[in-house]
Amino acid sequence: MQAQLEGLGVPYEYETLRIPYLPSMKPKRYTPDYTLLRNGIIIETKGRFVTADRQKHKLIKEQHPDLDIRFVFSNSRQRISKQSKTTYAVWCETNGFQYADVHIPISWITEPPNRKSLAAIRRLMET
Repeated sequence: MQAQLEGLGVPYEYETLRIPYLPSMKPKRYTPDYTLLRNGIIIETKGRFVTADRQKHKLIKEQHPDLDIRFVFSNSRQRISKQSKTTYAVWCETNGFQYADVHIPISWITEPPNRKSLAAIRRLMET
């Protein structure tokens, strides 16, 4: 991912943003992989997308609705478990997350700024 972003001259930060969330009574922090500084898109790269990650991202989306978090999977057609017919892609669609496979889509990189997400990121970086 870094080579792709650098090759395109896209400004980004890697694992610098800290997003607090409450999974239960104990506060935690999530560190996303990439934060695109120009448009406020947060990108999480995943090979395996285990139950704990899925639960965490649902909580973060609920507690930080202005953030634009998207996933890049090594294979979005992978099932969430051996017993389930639900794939990572279906989970994302069901839960309102955008996703891609292998590379960050150029359309995400060139997307206009998301002012709500950028403002939310600024607030988080100040804390």
